[in-house]
Amino acid sequence: MKRTVMMMFVLASLLLVTNTAFAAAPGFKLGNEVLMENRDYHKLIEGKRVGLITNQSGINSKGESTINVLLGDSTTQLVALYGPEHGLDGTTPAGKYVSSYMHPDLGIPVFSLYGPNRMPTKEMLAGVDVLIFDVQDIGARTYTYKSTMNYCMVAAQKYDIPIIVLDRPNPLGGVIVEGPVLEDPFKSFVGIDNLPMAHGMTTGELAKFFNRKIGADLTVVPMEGYGREMIYQDTGLEWKATSPNIPNLKSVFGYMATGLGEGTGIRQRDQFQWIGGKGIDSWRYARLLNGAGLPGVKFIADSRGTEGGVRLQITDYHEFNPAKSGIYALAYARQLTGFNVPKSGNTVVMFDKVMGTDKFGRYLEEGLSPQEIEARYAPALDEFKKLRNQYLIYGYNPGEPAGGAQIKVLVDGEQVKFDAAPYIDVSDRTMVPLRAILEALGARVDYDSDARDITVTRQGKTVHFALNSTVAEVNGDSRIMDTTPVIKNSRTMVPLRYLGDFFDCSVVWKPSLRAVEITTN
Repeated sequence: MKRTVMMMFVLASLLLVTNTAFAAAPGFKLGNEVLMENRDYHKLIEGKRVGLITNQSGINSKGESTINVLLGDSTTQLVALYGPEHGLDGTTPAGKYVSSYMHPDLGIPVFSLYGPNRMPTKEMLAGVDVLIFDVQDIGARTYTYKSTMNYCMVAAQKYDIPIIVLDRPNPLGGVIVEGPVLEDPFKSFVGIDNLPMAHGMTTGELAKFFNRKIGADLTVVPMEGYGREMIYQDTGLEWKATSPNIPNLKSVFGYMATGLGEGTGIRQRDQFQWIGGKGIDSWRYARLLNGAGLPGVKFIADSRGTEGGVRLQITDYHEFNPAKSGIYALAYARQLTGFNVPKSGNTVVMFDKVMGTDKFGRYLEEGLSPQEIEARYAPALDEFKKLRNQYLIYGYNPGEPAGGAQIKVLVDGEQVKFDAAPYIDVSDRTMVPLRAILEALGARVDYDSDARDITVTRQGKTVHFALNSTVAEVNGDSRIMDTTPVIKNSRTMVPLRYLGDFFDCSVVWKPSLRAVEITTN
């Protein structure tokens, strides 16, 4: 009876269940659902006193809060709650301290992890047998919820308490990995580990990555029916505002695209849907950004009083690269305004904390183009991708038979017939048989088996590939790829994305169709 009354109070007082009709995609389950349904995972909390790190985003696909689900589980006892930045209900403004308190209805402590203590203390963990983490991330290094997870893992290791991370999707998907990799001198609460701006990992994958340095007794409860190519919209879940300025998915995807200008005078508005500042010519800014050919987005000139800027119009959420778009937006704003670049001295300025390095500021002062900046951080990003592969949980094609449904490739609407199946490699690139795709593109191919060199000619452009090499030559100019052509199943397989880029074709991945659509020029 007491537990039933407690559940009624928490429903009324915390407002953690919305009135929205929640419906996950068929076969998709969050980690919090797998915890309760899978005996092997559920036994980890049976008979245990649980401390739960969560907020209003800690809900299942039905919209039920993990708090309520645990309160309704007679095999376990919820004894403490821990809230990250913005508090247990997610309404406290960014950067404002949150106080700890005793929950008036549940009679258990609610410890703030965004106040004097950001890491649980021994006293906060007294009487806790196991910690559970269930908070939704937005896929950006600077979003502090994953710093809180890291600190909780450190505390769990220090005080010998097991920690269970209930996995949740990266709303940006698990494919895009972008931006400068954070360097050790610039670690902070907005950059807790050596991650790029967009890390392309789920909550559980991040926990495994963090644990390489922490060594906590960690269990990740995985999702079911999840694949790397899935963005949040593909899960079928309704978005629950994760913080006051992230009320919807437009804000999630706009966060890194508009929010990188800390201390520069270049700022975001409309909950990360607009970027600009004083001295910017809106039309020129839009022309520069649209001329860069950034995938999945258009930039609409939109002046606001004395500030010029652009509004984001995301045209393809699967293709859109928020971090890359934000880097280009900031670099072009610097070209237009010559804003003063914040510099670290005895203390590290927030701009460098956001960037994870002071090199980015130097690149801006040197007047480098966004393409040149991209090339400067690419080597460290490539090394991160190799390290990241060790901690990934999910591949592609969830829930399909062995081998999965074959990837389809359409060129100008016509499906290409292959004698060897395309596949996704470890660098998240679609690999296709060389001759079949080139015939479909109307290109000529010559293969030198001794030199292991591939020469492709189409419409006056010549591209040289070499097996197992990341360097390609396009009309004599070297280009760096993040994967290599290989021999697989007696066929030469090449990365479709680069083949399309080098020959100026539009290449669009359609995850719901398991298809790549190519439009030739």
